[in-house]
Amino acid sequence: MSLADQLVQYVIAGLSGGLVYGLVALGLTVIYNATGVINFAQGEFVMLGGMSAVALNAAGMPLWLSAVLAVAIVTAVGIGLVRLAIYPVRDRPALSVIIVTIGASLVLQGGAKLLWGPDAVRLRSFSGDTPIRLGAGGIEPQRLWVAGLALLTVVAVHGFFTWTAHGKAMRAVSLNRAAARLCGINADSVVALAFGLSAATAALAGVALTPVEMMRCSQGTHYTLAGFLAAVVGGLGNGFGAVVGGLVLGLLEALSKGLISSGYARAIALGVALLVLWLRPQGLLGRRR
Repeated sequence: MSLADQLVQYVIAGLSGGLVYGLVALGLTVIYNATGVINFAQGEFVMLGGMSAVALNAAGMPLWLSAVLAVAIVTAVGIGLVRLAIYPVRDRPALSVIIVTIGASLVLQGGAKLLWGPDAVRLRSFSGDTPIRLGAGGIEPQRLWVAGLALLTVVAVHGFFTWTAHGKAMRAVSLNRAAARLCGINADSVVALAFGLSAATAALAGVALTPVEMMRCSQGTHYTLAGFLAAVVGGLGNGFGAVVGGLVLGLLEALSKGLISSGYARAIALGVALLVLWLRPQGLLGRRR
């Protein structure tokens, strides 16, 4: 296989993985805009989405129904996290809320290990495993599903914030919570909606990714850190920037694994991200404050 064909495969793999990072970063951005804090349990929603879909499919449910129910279950978990853990500390400093999300991450990870065990699992591919020919190489059809679902989710989230009353209410709370309350907006309900929406996007990413990369209960931390780094690189608080940051991070990882070494991939991606932040602290698409 020529170097050009290899590069094409690395780029496609990087874009599909980067879109997953972008979805995690988008969920982080939604919660950050609504509450001003970072949800460090975000990656656990990715893990729960993939693991739940595998468990439901193994129980005999059709693949499509397993995927839909997995997203619904994780969305309910996200809303439950707000009701049980976030609401009691919502009037405390932001650091207290962040610590609660870190604790929630550990609880979700531990609960998943008790329920499913520590072994890695894989979901059946949506449309088979026969590679699509691309030059001298090929690409798994599931990676196209990952990219397509991620792009549709980004467009849907943008439309939600632009054209729906709930989306506009969430934007109002992110701009000025006190003013939004004076206008009759229930800020607590908006926060619950933000967590539910971010959980749903992360769960969908997990369901789409599990046929490509085997999922295990300890994998959520990686997605949280990758999504957080993507959000910061793209511009924290900027939804489109979160997706761009995810694509940059995914491409760096894929090219580093293919051309240098998989052992250095994350270190190289982190180094380039730090360089970007050193040159542009507000992120690629963020506004200087």
